[in-house]
Amino acid sequence: MKKKTNLGLKIICLNRKASFNYFFEDILEAGIVLKGSEIKSIRNGKVNIADSYAVEKNGELILINSHIGSYKQASYSSHKPLDERKLLLHKKEINKLIGKIQREGLTIIPTKMYFKKGKAKVEIAVAKGKKQFDKRATKKRRDWDRDKARYIRKTS
Repeated sequence: MKKKTNLGLKIICLNRKASFNYFFEDILEAGIVLKGSEIKSIRNGKVNIADSYAVEKNGELILINSHIGSYKQASYSSHKPLDERKLLLHKKEINKLIGKIQREGLTIIPTKMYFKKGKAKVEIAVAKGKKQFDKRATKKRRDWDRDKARYIRKTS
């Protein structure tokens, strides 16, 4: 019997800066409300979530500053690239996230965007910002791991 490895996930966009700039405390999967021209543009890969974050407005989570490029073939109903987009979560999850943001000074950032069974999903993380010395330590450890791999390759 063959095992499924992909599980229907097709990654569209990764936020590589997120793991460098933040400590992740909790990771959730959320749906996202999109227009037709936005989903077409996402399927073409014209999306960037590097500088985006989520905030609470009227009891809902809104994704701000996510750039979805305009779809060339769209007619009059095209979208704005930097529009605010609503995230779809259960009410309990939303209330839990809002509480964490307000009490503990955390933020919500998207880490990746992908298709799951044909639906666009966003993986969001409750995160705490790293200080400068934490970033330096991360960079130092990554460089050392790279050098260590080189040394091992040379000797074998």
